Amino acid sequence: MKILDLKVLRGPNYWSVRRPRLIQMKLDLEELEQYPTNKIQGFRQRIEALLPSMIEHRCSEGVRGGFFDRVEEGTWMGHVVEHIALELQTLAGMDCGFGRTRGTGEKEGEYFVVFNYEEEEAGLYAAKAAVRVAQALTDGTPYDLEADIQALREIREDTRLGPSTGAIVAEAAKRNIPFIRLNRHSLVQLGYGVHQKRIRATIASTTSSIAVDLAGDKEDTKNLLEKAEVPVPRGTIVRDEEELRSAIGDIGFPLVLKPIDGNHGKGATTNITTWDVAVKALEEAQKYGRSVICEKFITGYDFRLLVINYKFICAARRTPAAVTGDGKKTIQQLIDETNSDPRRGYGHEKVLTRITVDNFTWKMLHDKGYTLETVPAAGEEVWLKPTANLSTGGTSTDVTEEVHPANIFMAERIARIIGLDICGIDIMAENLSEPLNETGGAVLEVNAAPGFRMHVEPSEGIARNVAEPVVDMLFPQGVDGRIPIIAITGTNGKTTTTRITAAIVRAAGRKVGYTTSDGIYIQNQKMMDGDTTGPVSAQFVLKDPTVDFAVLECARGGILRGGLGFQQCDVAIVTNIAADHLGLGGINTVEQMARVKQVVPETVCERGYAILNADDDLVFRMKKDLDCNIGLFSMRDDNPRVLEHCARGGKAAIYENGYVTIMKENWKVRVLPVRDIPITFGGKAVHNIANVLPAVLATYLFKAVTIEDIRHALRTFEPSSVLTPGRLNFFHLRKCTILADFAHNPQGVQLLREFVGQLNYPQKIGIITGTGDRRDEDIREIGVIAAGAFDQIIVRMDKNLRGRTVGNIEELLTEGIRSVAPDLPVQYIADEAEALRTAYDQCAPGALVTALCDKVEATLGKIKALQEQEEMGTLGRAMA
Repeated sequence: MKILDLKVLRGPNYWSVRRPRLIQMKLDLEELEQYPTNKIQGFRQRIEALLPSMIEHRCSEGVRGGFFDRVEEGTWMGHVVEHIALELQTLAGMDCGFGRTRGTGEKEGEYFVVFNYEEEEAGLYAAKAAVRVAQALTDGTPYDLEADIQALREIREDTRLGPSTGAIVAEAAKRNIPFIRLNRHSLVQLGYGVHQKRIRATIASTTSSIAVDLAGDKEDTKNLLEKAEVPVPRGTIVRDEEELRSAIGDIGFPLVLKPIDGNHGKGATTNITTWDVAVKALEEAQKYGRSVICEKFITGYDFRLLVINYKFICAARRTPAAVTGDGKKTIQQLIDETNSDPRRGYGHEKVLTRITVDNFTWKMLHDKGYTLETVPAAGEEVWLKPTANLSTGGTSTDVTEEVHPANIFMAERIARIIGLDICGIDIMAENLSEPLNETGGAVLEVNAAPGFRMHVEPSEGIARNVAEPVVDMLFPQGVDGRIPIIAITGTNGKTTTTRITAAIVRAAGRKVGYTTSDGIYIQNQKMMDGDTTGPVSAQFVLKDPTVDFAVLECARGGILRGGLGFQQCDVAIVTNIAADHLGLGGINTVEQMARVKQVVPETVCERGYAILNADDDLVFRMKKDLDCNIGLFSMRDDNPRVLEHCARGGKAAIYENGYVTIMKENWKVRVLPVRDIPITFGGKAVHNIANVLPAVLATYLFKAVTIEDIRHALRTFEPSSVLTPGRLNFFHLRKCTILADFAHNPQGVQLLREFVGQLNYPQKIGIITGTGDRRDEDIREIGVIAAGAFDQIIVRMDKNLRGRTVGNIEELLTEGIRSVAPDLPVQYIADEAEALRTAYDQCAPGALVTALCDKVEATLGKIKALQEQEEMGTLGRAMA
């Protein structure tokens, strides 16, 4: 068996709207298609022995051990691979349990294997590893499963958000605040557009950079606190051994030496009591910078106080990684015993981290004259790390309830002195239940980006939701950081509907970002060229800090390749469903295509609206699966679906008596006569009336948009190569008129034919093409429709034939044309520019040349060049 394709889905998708993070594997079972698991001798015994924990997989049986029962009965290897991929991730500390395996419908033995992931790189690794495991089980060969599990653990730790960032993101998600990860590390955007805030670990976009700099400079911090009468250890800055000797003379032992801008205990040495150790400590600290802090070592316990938005939140006592002797076991045996605690895991996967032996450990043991083989006396505590960081195996105990009010006041005052809105304060003292100045304790450091793990998952005591006050600070109660989103999908008309919708919203004074099949726009400025209807383009708009309203075109390809770029929208429009792009990406029927498009309205928020085409059976049928409000639109004022819907209190947009009209219950609001809407060409472009209707209803639903805003936008939305590129673009040359349109499927070409049929020209020439990745019958149908629209046809080719040959496309189009018009003049000119010049040369004066365009800007550029040559009088010479 072999993997044919792997896709990472990051948003609501064809397989699941509620589970956006999925791996989609296209798997060819090859000869294993003929061998379900019950035909592979010993398969069940081998998989149970290698992965006994899979007994928890209930599978479709719905009972513990259900998956193993399916293996016994006989199931195909794609299904087995799905379950192995899920279990590998779970064993590596990522709880994954959703999967689907379905035939592609393209070839026997080909399957889509779909399963969820927490970290996408881990999901991709699990996909490949699952195939390797399944093959080894099939062949009966040994397999090192632990190597894969450890590799997945390492990927998880390298790619996942840290515990602090993760806690804030989880709290935001709980409040329905959207988030976007902006890099591979801890930079995250919370909210969209103008309402966004950013965090990086526990530094927020509200955090003062001056405060961060101050906290990072231990000397400046200490000076500020000392002048504010905050108790700090006596100390000074040293740069060489001479200054160190002088400092020891002034301060006396025991000492602490640490880099002036160090963090996480790097380069720090505590409880220095001899000159030799002090010299070594200076050398260690200077690995991180020439200037080193030398200060009095304060005895007591290591405490961390957390202050958020200048309010005390909680406190923890931290203990460095250590073991306690029993007079029998070696230090290594005691470490192994400590690490066997089920609460300890790799990295941040559990409450506690396993203790590892590193250079700090060796140094501390060496200073005591110990090795890993030393047997400590019973009750003797042996410290293994110089600092109490949880990431190196330390432990934490919540002591929030013990903190004296005077110490709370001091902590909040320190945060104000430094200016840190998220502030961690390190204190060394015997306890926090008495004022610090009475116990001889001292403030050691003030930390920007303080870690939250010790508070969220303490080893002992009450866990504190410290992410909550951070999110409260960034998004006060009732604020979710969202901007309105209108999402638009369907087969035809998406881009025009998107542009009309954006124009209406812009007329209401909003700063609109929108995506289309020809580019991304912020306001009316094009930011990016190309087909930008996928999730990356949607997030481009949602990440823009100037945007306060998003209108997003969502096409089939983007949904299938990566899912949607948002989890939730306010309004979704479905224009229509037609037989286009069938046979691609496992979508072989128009009903399956409708299911792809339905992903968009399924993301509408509970109080939002799905606006559905009541004239389209497949679109209207979506209504029964949606949990949001429904709005309808129809080109018929007597559509019984609309009448029943409005009689029940619903809203709709209809075309009646020459007007675009909104229906609210039994009331009508006439917006404009279509003759006053330029995009409809006086009502001749019927499909554009159909595009106007959902745009009007969608924007009418927002209080910020008035009926006058809608009318103004519709009156001023002129069809042109600037506002609507590739959508009924007319170019009036002296000899003829050229009409360029993006129609690229049978339904689109039929709509164009109906429009052209209403135009009065002495001759109509069509320049047509067939898109290579469509079915034979679709290409043939374009020929049939074109034959009924034009007096003469020129067949040209796209540059990208998408897997076909020129001859194949020409043959299919010709079959369609000849089936209805055997004598119609047809020419074959592959080059688009040459086809345009030929049509110009051969047409009668006043003729209409209609060009179907694929690369819109390129086609429009060629037509404009033709127009310029005509105006300059060089067209004949250029053609010659």
